[in-house]
Amino acid sequence: MKLEDNIEDVLKRKYIRQIVKSAEELDIRVFIIGGWVRDMLLHRESTDMDFVVEGSGIALAENLSQRLKAKLTVFKNFGTAMVKFNDNDDSIELEFVGARKESYRRNSRKPIIEDGSLQDDQDRRDFTINAMAIELKSEQTDSIIDPFGGLDDLDNRIIKTPLDPDITFSDDPLRMLRAIRFASQLNFTIEEETFKALERNKDRLEIISTERITSELNKIILSPEPSYGFNLLDETGILDIIFPELVALKGVKTIEGKSHKDNFYHTLEVLDNISLHTNNLYLRWAAILHDIGKASTKRFVKGFGWTFHGHEFIGSKMVPDIFNRMKLPMNEKMRFVQNLVRLHLRPISLIENHVTDSAIRRLLFEASNDIEALMTLCHADITSKNERKVKKFHRNFELVQIKLIELEEKDKLRNWQPPIDGDEIMKTFNLTPCRAIGDIKNTIREAILDGKIDNNYEAAHQLMIEEGKKLGFVVND
Repeated sequence: MKLEDNIEDVLKRKYIRQIVKSAEELDIRVFIIGGWVRDMLLHRESTDMDFVVEGSGIALAENLSQRLKAKLTVFKNFGTAMVKFNDNDDSIELEFVGARKESYRRNSRKPIIEDGSLQDDQDRRDFTINAMAIELKSEQTDSIIDPFGGLDDLDNRIIKTPLDPDITFSDDPLRMLRAIRFASQLNFTIEEETFKALERNKDRLEIISTERITSELNKIILSPEPSYGFNLLDETGILDIIFPELVALKGVKTIEGKSHKDNFYHTLEVLDNISLHTNNLYLRWAAILHDIGKASTKRFVKGFGWTFHGHEFIGSKMVPDIFNRMKLPMNEKMRFVQNLVRLHLRPISLIENHVTDSAIRRLLFEASNDIEALMTLCHADITSKNERKVKKFHRNFELVQIKLIELEEKDKLRNWQPPIDGDEIMKTFNLTPCRAIGDIKNTIREAILDGKIDNNYEAAHQLMIEEGKKLGFVVND
């Protein structure tokens, strides 16, 4: 492979020319290394440009910041420095580190670091495709420094460690998840010995923080076809360690000639389906968790077959525990996923029972601003191999969506707030807090959702008066 025109354009940028001048003034060598080189060769956009210096990265960054009159941040403990500045309205961050070699202790992924050469730095890289470098100098050449055959592995679409994969993964077990993440993002194959090392070393993940594991898992989820990454996690046994609830969905049982579908592979199919329509991480999480309650609700009913009654409610109750364990955000994002898991069968039940205005109003009331996301999930949940059935379900969902839009425009039930609150009920009938106040509020809400009264103050106030009188209350003059 040759360097493309885009690298030549980058090397003409002012700050790159200034980096070269700083390196020459300090008589040290500087290289672009890693992901940016890989992505440039794959014609992928990349904003991360890592610089390795044979010498002091901090010294080069200090010199460069003076040349560019830019902000300098030094991280002495890590031997790195960052230069921040604006270039044609773009905010640029350049990080410099001295070339180093690393050694590891068995119980930690934090390496013992020593100064080293470019070769030492390339030796410590995770994969051959991330170990390629380009030297920056005045007389620029188009050669790539590639000691491990990363260019060939790019051509052959292979993920492979530069050195012994057992050592690579044992030293830093997070690299196992990175191997699967890169394979999933790039649609690459993991080289055979590297794959076997993933299986052998998976238990080393116990020394990795949950936050780091979840960060890599989220990147797999955001892959173009995330099922590929999940299947690799499953095949290596890593999924059992990091996501046992999902593994619990695997398998098919047959009793009296009746079988249920494999809910693990169904879930991955739904995840792939939804990924064609959204890059929203938490909508993709909703796809992953929509049937998570099926493992604990699976029952065989003699003469009928397999049932998963209430799996949507059990699943929604599992969401907070899963988010908490995985260190996912315990906020509105979690509640969004929980709500979609709880409601994901509702549109299907509307189709089966014929659409009524009352049922649509209740769905709008409960889903509120999540309604579009819910319908996206429902479309993705159609995984039948029967094309006629698939077309029928999609068409029926579209009818439900039309009805949703019509009723929302008419009734304004999204983010619905009751026209009458408890304070007004107490003032109207001169009451102290009691159960009757909640009963009146519920009657008003049900009347609006059933379409018996309009969703406005006047209609609600009139019904409040009527209900209060039925209970023997007197209107306070």
